Amino acid sequence: MIGIDLGTTHSLAAVWREGRSVLIPNSIGQVLTPSVVGLDADGSILVGQAARERLQTHPHLTAAAFKRSMGSSKQIRLGDRQFRAEELSALVLRSLKQDAESFLGEAVSEAVVTVPAYFSDAQRQATRNAGVLAGFAQITLLNEPTAAALAYGLHQESAETQFLVFDLGGGTFDVSVLELFEGVMEVKATAGDNHLGGEDVDAALIQHFFAATGAPKEWLDDAMVMSRLAARVEAAKRSLAYEDSAAISLVLQDAEYQMTLTQDILASALAPLLERMRAPIERALRDAKLRSVELDAVVLAGGSTRLRAVRQLVTKLFGRFPETSLNPDEVVALGAAVQAGLKLKDAALAERVMTDVCPYSLGIETNRRTAEGQYVDGFMATVLERNTVIPASRVQRFSPLRDNQEQLDVVVYQGEARRVSDNILLGKLTLSLPRGPQHLVGADVRFTYDVSGLLEVQATPVKDGQPYGEAKTLVIESAGQRMTSEEIAQRLAALEAIKVHPRDRMEARTLLARAERHHMQLLGRARDYLASAITAYEWALESQVEGRIASAKSDLQELLQSIEEDKYLMDENL
Repeated sequence: MIGIDLGTTHSLAAVWREGRSVLIPNSIGQVLTPSVVGLDADGSILVGQAARERLQTHPHLTAAAFKRSMGSSKQIRLGDRQFRAEELSALVLRSLKQDAESFLGEAVSEAVVTVPAYFSDAQRQATRNAGVLAGFAQITLLNEPTAAALAYGLHQESAETQFLVFDLGGGTFDVSVLELFEGVMEVKATAGDNHLGGEDVDAALIQHFFAATGAPKEWLDDAMVMSRLAARVEAAKRSLAYEDSAAISLVLQDAEYQMTLTQDILASALAPLLERMRAPIERALRDAKLRSVELDAVVLAGGSTRLRAVRQLVTKLFGRFPETSLNPDEVVALGAAVQAGLKLKDAALAERVMTDVCPYSLGIETNRRTAEGQYVDGFMATVLERNTVIPASRVQRFSPLRDNQEQLDVVVYQGEARRVSDNILLGKLTLSLPRGPQHLVGADVRFTYDVSGLLEVQATPVKDGQPYGEAKTLVIESAGQRMTSEEIAQRLAALEAIKVHPRDRMEARTLLARAERHHMQLLGRARDYLASAITAYEWALESQVEGRIASAKSDLQELLQSIEEDKYLMDENL
């Protein structure tokens, strides 16, 4: 069993081994695998860094940030093929599974996969489906901030501590308040925003680039240009974690557009996003019945927490510097491996216990009676309140509106609003009722929420206070939200038929994709020189002579390094 952080920007895997979490390297020796999928020239699937290198050169054949579409009906096109987000996620998971099997020297059939704490039931089910499509026999879902807390808790010597996990990734934001006491890790409350992360920071900076440079607005509709600009913006943003400024430059149609990104500009672009973070933080603290001053530590998770402006916000909000002893890019995967160790009942974790909570309220639509005696529909009746410790099962009895009513519609929603129109519809079932007076018949509606964050709703007809007739279990009816078992079988067969680029050739393909990206950016003699080096490497690969391959590879790598160090060579002219 392995732990997997299935991220918006990067994914990685870890395993619990010899009393600690160990990160698993991918086919090119790196622990971070970009969550990017693409099609190669021969129609084979590329996953990871090789696909990421093609985002700028082949945007129509490459997909990224698809985690944000999990649980939806959105179709993502790669060339002439269409994929759902869970299918693309499955390809990433499959790649991580193969890396783990190569690293461990044995088959891997089970995994703990992390999800944002505020993922809906549909999004969690989509993630579970992705695991099935990837070839895992069993998938356990774990909230990302809880995973980070598990990794952090292993390093704590204090018998009791209260802390907050601040998790800002590429696409989502989560915050959880936890308590550690006598080996028990208890989640007290959680909150979040599923559409707030590094991708939104990049989008804000791109808008600022256009405003500051006067670049033509028609570029916004050019996938090639936008993918290259996005890469420039992301690189500049990342460099601001260590530098005070970074240049963003684009040369197109003999015109150069340049902007210097500073900490002040980044902070200004981030301001609306940072403000959105306050509400989830305040909600989590309020639900946990804690004040920020009562926290012993603030733990950072997610690559976006490397930004200086984000860390300054955390310091300002909590009046202390955040905990930075753990790598924010790796801490979630390390925690997922800890959970895998707990499930395997590893002796090193014998005294560790973890509890989690339901991140949102769950209930059904009901009617309310006005002072005039009229019934008005559209109101939320909560059955399971947010931040209830899970696994949890709660039952509530509901009555029909009139005598001898033959059926009852149980419409399930997720959310905190008073009216269901402001909440998220999860599903519906129709229950047959026994005939009888309104006050003697009805239905017991039970909500069961498991440790993976998956919901089951069961409705049982009752008469005279006793079960009467056949119970029904919720089935999500919206095809756009769920894949049926038949669809899963069909998609599994389709994915298995897709040609995946050989793992043992991924290093070469990644290097070639990186070189091709630079070739499209260069001009003149530098471009010709790089083209010759690429051709020499391709011919060496075809020769299958190890010495020749090693020499050509070394020459190409040295050339690429020199290009990447000389910024003046990075100008573009399309």
